[in-house]
Amino acid sequence: MSGEPRVTIRDVASRAGVSRAAVSLAFNNKPGVSESTRARILDVARSMGWEPNRSAQAMKRSGTGTVGLAICRPARQLGLEPFYMEFISGIESVLSEHSSALLLRLVRDVGEEIELQRHWWRSGQIAGSVLVDFREDDPRVPELSRLGLPAVAVAHPSLAGPFTAMWTDDGSAVAEAVRYLAALGHTAIARVGGAAGLGHSAIRTAAFTRTLRELGLDADLQLATDFSGEHGARATRVLLSRASRPTAIMYDNDLMAVAGLSVASEMGLRVPQDLSLLAWDDSQLCTLTHPTLSAMSHDVHTFGADVARSLFALLAGDDGVSRPVQTPVLTPRGSTGPSPRRTA
Repeated sequence: MSGEPRVTIRDVASRAGVSRAAVSLAFNNKPGVSESTRARILDVARSMGWEPNRSAQAMKRSGTGTVGLAICRPARQLGLEPFYMEFISGIESVLSEHSSALLLRLVRDVGEEIELQRHWWRSGQIAGSVLVDFREDDPRVPELSRLGLPAVAVAHPSLAGPFTAMWTDDGSAVAEAVRYLAALGHTAIARVGGAAGLGHSAIRTAAFTRTLRELGLDADLQLATDFSGEHGARATRVLLSRASRPTAIMYDNDLMAVAGLSVASEMGLRVPQDLSLLAWDDSQLCTLTHPTLSAMSHDVHTFGADVARSLFALLAGDDGVSRPVQTPVLTPRGSTGPSPRRTA
C-alpha cells in the first residue's frame, strides 16, 4: 500500500547535513556528538515526523514482526467479552508460528487510536495492524491509509476503504435467524443490538428490518446497547415491560443473551415456554446456562487466525484479497421454541 513512508536515518542525515553515524548516535543517546548537534538532529527528525522507538532493541525482530491491535472497550468489559478473547487467541496462534508478538492497547475513541497507530508505525514498533470495529465513514480509513500502514480490516469492504477486508456474512445470518423464529410462530421478534454507530451493527439492523418486513412483521423492536451484560439486561427489561411484549429476542452477543435470560427469570417468564432467546457468537457461555442458549455460531478462534494469516501474506508482498471468512449458522438449543401465542 502506498502512503507516507517511515523517516529513515538517511533522510534525517541529509536534511540535517550530518553523517548517518551521527544521526544513529543522536537517536540512541550515545556519546560521539555534541549536545547541540544531538539537539539539532532530534529537532530535524521530529519536524520530519520521526518518533523515538525506546524499545526498538528489545523488540527487534526477524521476519514480519510485531502486529498491532487497538480496541475501543473498557478494560473490565473486554475481559468479560468472549468474542475478543477467542479472536485474540486465534491471532496469537498464528503469531506464535512466526515468532511474532501482538501489541494490544485499549483506547477511548477512534481519535486516540489514529494517534496510537501513527506512533506505532512511525516509530517502527509494528509491521502492520489488525483494525476492528469499523464505523460508516470511519476516519481511520483516510488517515491510516495515507500513512501506508499495512493492515487487515475486520469489516465489510464497504467500510474498509483500500484495506484488505475480512468479515462474517452477518446479513445472511440475521435473515436465517429471523426466519427460524418466524417458522416457530413468533410474530413479535425483538433485537438487542450493539452500538448503533458500528458498521456490523448497521448491517445486522438492516438485515433484521428487511427480513421482518418481507415476512409482514413489525421491525421496530430494536434497541442499541454497548454490548455489555448490564446494558443487555436493561434493554431486556424495557422490551419485556411493554404492554405487548415480544415472544422472541435476538441478542448481538452471548454476554447480553445470558443477562437477558436472567432478566426473564427475574420477571417470572419461562424460557422457552413464554419467551425464546437467541444469542450471537456462541461461546461456551451459551452451553453453561439453563436452558442452554440457541445461537448463531461461528468459529471466532479460526476467524482470528485467518485474519492474522491474511496480514502476514500482505506483509510478505502478496496482494490483499478481501473475502468473507464465515457465515454464522444457526445452532438451536433449549432457549428457543414455539411461540406461546401459537400454542395458546
